[in-house]
Amino acid sequence: MSILEFEGVRKTYRVGDQEINALDGIDLCVEEGEFLAIIGPSGSGKSTLMHLLGCLDTPTEGRMAVCGKDLSRASADELARMRNREVGFVFQSFNLMPRLDVVSNIELPLIYSGVPARERRERAIEAARHVGLGDRLANRPTQLSGGQCQRVAIARALVNKPRIVFGDEPTGNLDSATGRNILKLFKELHASGKTIILVTHDPVIASQARRVIELRDGRIAREERS
Repeated sequence: MSILEFEGVRKTYRVGDQEINALDGIDLCVEEGEFLAIIGPSGSGKSTLMHLLGCLDTPTEGRMAVCGKDLSRASADELARMRNREVGFVFQSFNLMPRLDVVSNIELPLIYSGVPARERRERAIEAARHVGLGDRLANRPTQLSGGQCQRVAIARALVNKPRIVFGDEPTGNLDSATGRNILKLFKELHASGKTIILVTHDPVIASQARRVIELRDGRIAREERS
């Protein structure tokens, strides 16, 4: 079953009096449960593609469907509802709130979704334990290692039980050993049935995925499956 469908997708930005084609006719279908990596040099369109796939933006032209719903011309509120229900994000910079402890950081998406306080805490604790942080619930980000901070970010991405999890250079700020552990966690999430999409410039990281697409100049230049 297709969970993401792009047909003839273009995304154009205007900078001054110049138009820049960040994406130039993308056709892409992602099946539910896939492990996909998107690679390419800086300026290839990777981040723009992830923003569209993750319901952070809509295309200038073309068709974009997420979880069976056509979002090609969706409003900001429609995109936000889809993100809250179906999408989780893990970023290179963790994006944690420094004054909040582990549980409170993980709870944040549930607050935006209107989940009652008691249920929020129970679900956040469950997510923390799922990523191996059951003994760090009261710690703040400054009391954690980089790998532990990224595990908090992954738990936060999972707490709403999304069908799709995005990683945007999720090991970029980590040493190689810690990065391998985080990639192992993504592979475990994939094995549990999640659709995983990693955006990276590192071919070694991309090789962990079952399918790799390479972007160049806003187009899909190459695709490989393993």
